[in-house]
Amino acid sequence: MIKDRIDATDFRDAMSLLTTAVNVVTTSGATGMHGFTASAVCSVTDTPPTLLVCMNQTSRSHGYFLENKILSVNVLGAQHEQLSNAFASKLCSEERFEYGSWTQLQTGAPVLEDALVSFDCEIEQIQQVGTHSVFMCRVVAINQAEPQGGTDEGLVYFNRAYSRVGQVELI
Repeated sequence: MIKDRIDATDFRDAMSLLTTAVNVVTTSGATGMHGFTASAVCSVTDTPPTLLVCMNQTSRSHGYFLENKILSVNVLGAQHEQLSNAFASKLCSEERFEYGSWTQLQTGAPVLEDALVSFDCEIEQIQQVGTHSVFMCRVVAINQAEPQGGTDEGLVYFNRAYSRVGQVELI
């Protein structure tokens, strides 16, 4: 069906069919650690290494990301569904970080120890687009986890549900 007029519901329904990686994006500063679950993350360029991260401006942690100007993108594995739900919930920041084991890289933003990969970033530019802020982030450090037990499955979101992608080695 082709529509001449696109409303927000039609757009959201169509976007639900775009498979996306599930990430937990975190920051840290004088006000503590904060984070949210995000699917709107992508590579911009490898020279210099740069990611784009989108965040809703009405998010209660939005101001902390603007203030801290650092973030870590933690790409979730298949085992992180509960952690993703915690960071997408109404839990307070302290309760969210009770899920998972956390460390730091160069910027001090929280890094999930067993994330498939974590990108430690400095926010270099912020663009306001509609309801969201678009962060242009220079990657200053990367931490890639060792595969656990021969599996290296990623957590993705498709049609409003979690799925797993990747290959499982059978021994």
